[in-house]
Amino acid sequence: MTQPALAHATEFGRMYGRSLTDAPAVPSITTVISVQSTTLDGWIGYMAANALAQHSKLPTAVGNPSQLRGLVREASSAAEKFRDTAAARGDRVHYYCEQVSLRALGRAHQMPEARAALAENGEEKFAARFDEWWMAYAVEPVAPEVTVWNHAIGYAGTLDLVARIGGRLCLIDFKTKGTDRDGGVKPLDNKVVMQLVAGMKAEEGLVDAAEGTWEPWQYGEDPLLLGVAIGETEVRALRANPEVLKYHWFKFCALRNVWKTAADAGAAGTPLLPIGPPPTGGQLD
Repeated sequence: MTQPALAHATEFGRMYGRSLTDAPAVPSITTVISVQSTTLDGWIGYMAANALAQHSKLPTAVGNPSQLRGLVREASSAAEKFRDTAAARGDRVHYYCEQVSLRALGRAHQMPEARAALAENGEEKFAARFDEWWMAYAVEPVAPEVTVWNHAIGYAGTLDLVARIGGRLCLIDFKTKGTDRDGGVKPLDNKVVMQLVAGMKAEEGLVDAAEGTWEPWQYGEDPLLLGVAIGETEVRALRANPEVLKYHWFKFCALRNVWKTAADAGAAGTPLLPIGPPPTGGQLD
């Protein structure tokens, strides 16, 4: 994930300020959604076991407890390394998509450099598939990487792209995905609908980060909400079902309340305090 100018990493998750000089004030859309419990225990265990099983030093470590413990410690971080690698790849792909939009808008861009960075990491197929999708859908960009703010609920976030496709205004979220067993791009998570509807429900859009100037949100009136999975073999666009949007919005608002309660509880003080036995004949305080 890229780092928008007004976003900050905090103990309460990623948060946004109103300008480059303001302290973070509200959680990001993705921070709110992350409150939803999602267990990855099975995947983490598989990644660790698979890394150990494929380690080149495993045959010589068998029967050597000290050496084997070292391999286990190394394998235990396999999921974390995979996540970090995927995040870096996603940043490079998202940056390329942004540069394509900027070029199409006639603005300053670094599209050649962004594509070269993908090629250096063996990821140029993502760019090639994205270019094919861009042409097939005749995308007309309006605004890439738009930071939005909602005062009523209290959150902010950054939309990957506002564009027109086939005459319709679209709010678009790009997701870099791997390849499935059938050779297609892996499916999107349904959480993308919450991200998109939260973006649609924004009240303001950022004009200037340094000055902290904002304007009323211009793109929330009946847009198409598109999640776009970008893979090495294909790009697949999916529309958020209009019939379910209100429920995902209600869910997002509920998660925002959970985030606030958790933050308040964390700031209130130490949850557990030491206590000794009661004095003889006295009362436990």
